[in-house]
Amino acid sequence: MKILCIGRNYVDHIKELNNQMPGEPVIFSKPDSALLLKNKPFFIPDFAKDFHHEVEVVIKINRLGKNIAPEFAHRYYSEIALGIDFTARDLQSKLKEKGLPWEKAKAFDGSAVLSEFVSKDKYEDVQNIDFHLDVNKETRQKGNTSLMIYSIDDIIAIVSQYFTLKIGDLIYTGTPAGVGPIKINDRMQGYLGDKMMFDFLVK
Repeated sequence: MKILCIGRNYVDHIKELNNQMPGEPVIFSKPDSALLLKNKPFFIPDFAKDFHHEVEVVIKINRLGKNIAPEFAHRYYSEIALGIDFTARDLQSKLKEKGLPWEKAKAFDGSAVLSEFVSKDKYEDVQNIDFHLDVNKETRQKGNTSLMIYSIDDIIAIVSQYFTLKIGDLIYTGTPAGVGPIKINDRMQGYLGDKMMFDFLVK
């Protein structure tokens, strides 16, 4: 099982970080040791000082695929979840300045929060789903999958050009605007529509 993540997939998020608009999806990966499941607390590591939350819709691949055509991409997942891509922002900035990979800032243990999965059939249109993240009961991030630069089907098609997708692989589809720092004792609650998907503490 691999975890593939899409960066810079919402225009407002690109603007808030003063990044350039990508000509194609930004793709990075996390190891399976990054997964944080079942509402377990997130323990802030000591190798950086500025950790940010990035809430994202996540899909799970359900069949083997390579070079998947966009019109067939919808067949390759049947469930969606909500996750957080925790990012050591200060460390990421240092790595970017030196032209180095982001993995130390993005792929550390516990950096990939993942809720339980629900059937995509529960939603009339997966490209029109509201989702949001509350921190201490205050909404910090709010998005809709219709605002993605690259749709879920586009992402599957493009990613599969480079990586064979296998059953159980996860794709984090990008975060909307509103990313920001976390601190000890923050309560993180994520929602797909009105359904709470995760509820955990920062330690």
